[in-house]
Amino acid sequence: MKNLFKIISRSLFVFLTFFVINASNSNAIELDDAIRTVPLTSTKNVTLTPEQVKRGKRLFINTCSVCHTGGITKTNPNVGLDTEALSLATPARNTIEGLVDYLKNPTTFDGLESIAEIHPSVKSADIFPKMRTLTEDDLFTIAGHILIQPKIVAEKWGGGKIYY
Repeated sequence: MKNLFKIISRSLFVFLTFFVINASNSNAIELDDAIRTVPLTSTKNVTLTPEQVKRGKRLFINTCSVCHTGGITKTNPNVGLDTEALSLATPARNTIEGLVDYLKNPTTFDGLESIAEIHPSVKSADIFPKMRTLTEDDLFTIAGHILIQPKIVAEKWGGGKIYY
């Protein structure tokens, strides 16, 4: 019985050590400045800090991923969060400024009608509680996350059923 306990204990120790080492290595991916640099406006770029990148990812997962897992739009699969689709919206949403504006006052893809009553936004925080506590910095980091993802996962971001 003692030997069995020793074998199980050692096996568990080896497994946990392996798991911790591999888990920490997989989370240790450093994003260089080129990946963290995204358009702030149509003429100016900004480089996000590693902390902003982490925060943006966490906020996106907690606030947006119910409908936008992997950059898709579950309610309208024709419009994803990929850079091309964002650039074709009116006004263009392929910059942090454009995405923050959208998160405050969402409109249809052609920009003609407000959709604040059906899309979470700061404007409609009364009906979308997750939006109530988001600060300007939070919106900035969420937008940064959306714009970094195509550089990290390429065509998978916004790729829809093909990938998710």
